[in-house]
This record gives sequence, C-alpha cells and structure tokens, in this order.
Amino acid sequence: MSVVVHDLVRLYGNQCAVDHVSFEVGSGEIAGFIGPNGAGKSTIMKIICGYLPATSGSVSVNGFDVERQSMDARRSIGYLPEHNPLYQDMYVKEYLTFVAGIYGIGNATRQRISDVVDATGLGNEQHKKIGVLSKGYRQRVGLAQALIHDPAVLILDEPTTGLDPNQILEIRTLISETGKSKTVLLSTHIMQEVEAICRRTIIINKGVVVANATVDDLKKQYGKSLEDVFHTLTQ
Repeated sequence: MSVVVHDLVRLYGNQCAVDHVSFEVGSGEIAGFIGPNGAGKSTIMKIICGYLPATSGSVSVNGFDVERQSMDARRSIGYLPEHNPLYQDMYVKEYLTFVAGIYGIGNATRQRISDVVDATGLGNEQHKKIGVLSKGYRQRVGLAQALIHDPAVLILDEPTTGLDPNQILEIRTLISETGKSKTVLLSTHIMQEVEAICRRTIIINKGVVVANATVDDLKKQYGKSLEDVFHTLTQ
C-alpha cells in the first residue's frame, strides 16, 4: 500500500480533531476524501505530508514511516494544499525550476519541467508571470509543482475550488490520467467530482471515519447518489 494510516490521533489542547483514524490507499488508486468543514480532512492530509505531527498513531507513505523516515516519505509525496501557495512575481518556468532545485532533481530538471508542462497544459503559459494567470492556470501550476519530482503519491486538497466548469473538467481529466500510475488522495466538497474520478470514497465526520467503500457500494447501501450518502452519514 502506498499510504497507510493507522490509529491516527491529533489533539489540539482538549479538542480531538482526529480520533483513531485508519485507512489505506493503494498504488494506482484515486480515493475521494470527503467530509463537512472542520471534519479533520486537512489535518490528516497535513500529517500524511509531514507538516503536522500526530499525537499518536502512525502513517507510512510508499513504505516510509512519516515520523521516523520523514525526508524519504516527503520525497514520495506531491502536495497541492487547498490555498495554492505560489510566488506571483515568478514566471511559470522559473518557478518550476526553483521547485526542482528544492527537490535536488539536478541534470533531469529540464526534462522534468518539459514533462510536467506538457502534462498540465502549461505550454503557452510557461513564460508568463504566475500573477497574471487565471485561477485555472494557477491550479495547473500548483499541480505541476506537485508532479515535478515524479512522486509516487499525490495529496490534493480541494484542487478545483473556484474554477469554472470548463476548468473543472480539465483538472479532473488531468487527475484521472495522473492517477493511472500514482496513488491519489483527493479531498473535495464536490460530490460529482468524487463520482466522476474516484473508485473509492473515505468519509470522515467529527474526526472519525464513518465510511470507507467503493462509490457504488455506498450508493447501494445508503442512497441513490453520493450526496444522499454524505448527508446521511454526516448529519
């Protein structure tokens, strides 16, 4: 398994944000990670990426323990946070070169930039400043930086928020293609997005996993649509 979360707990003072959460996501799988605001999704994703320590429990990524083998685990992850942090005054290609340098890609930098620019459809935008790009293209830049080091695992937190319908379809297609060869954990509030590109869905509510099954199985058990399932399990 590429991502294994076991008995994860995260406390903020007396508040339990993540309450003994366990799940696995395998190679070549796109798993939807959904829940209401404040359910603990972003906290769990940050723990997986090594940005937050767990209070207890364990996480491994691509076989590396996130706490004990932090740098190896981080090298295996491409992360696109909900609020895509980009240097607005940098040119797209300049920014990707900068990120490649952080990952120590070295002599392969030029080829990797070419590959991710092609994969994310940034060919006509690569010589523009990030600040002048539309939100859709800024999201593409965020995905490109997440892919630049060819990670085994992608962690995507609300990758299509604020995009128009055409941009959403384009990003969904990109995620679907990428997910054929990588492990993808995708957090979103858009149920149609989960149904369109995720085979399996993990639903979290109040820091607890309340469902972990295929989309089809959840719909058969709880309702006609994933939205019905969501409302049933998170009320």
